[in-house]
Amino acid sequence: MTTTKAIIKNLKPGKFCVIDGEPCRVLSVTTSAPGKHGGAKARLEAIGIFDNKKRSIVKPAATEIEVPIVEKKVGQVIAIMGNNAQIMDMETYETFESKIPDELKGKVKQGGEVIYWILMGRKMLVQVKG
Repeated sequence: MTTTKAIIKNLKPGKFCVIDGEPCRVLSVTTSAPGKHGGAKARLEAIGIFDNKKRSIVKPAATEIEVPIVEKKVGQVIAIMGNNAQIMDMETYETFESKIPDELKGKVKQGGEVIYWILMGRKMLVQVKG
């Protein structure tokens, strides 16, 4: 199970959600007042974590939406090849390649430790440890 459920009106900026099958970071949630013939609506603005696309949805405020479960792990950088880094997990010793985000370029060093997240089966570098 890589996702759980949350009510749209309870999401806060900075939290995560799934829109169109893509994990996203919530930018804003605005709710309208309930009308004479219907419940309150919520507009959720989010940005894709892996593709940086802006997404928005409008649904009833009490609707449940999928929220990805974030696994936080530590790995060691084995090699750097251009914009990618080969990383070995410090617990399972599995190796994988991941793109180095722009904000971490120059900080990721061979032999250094990094913190990475697993969201819906995809891995991303988050920060350099230490």
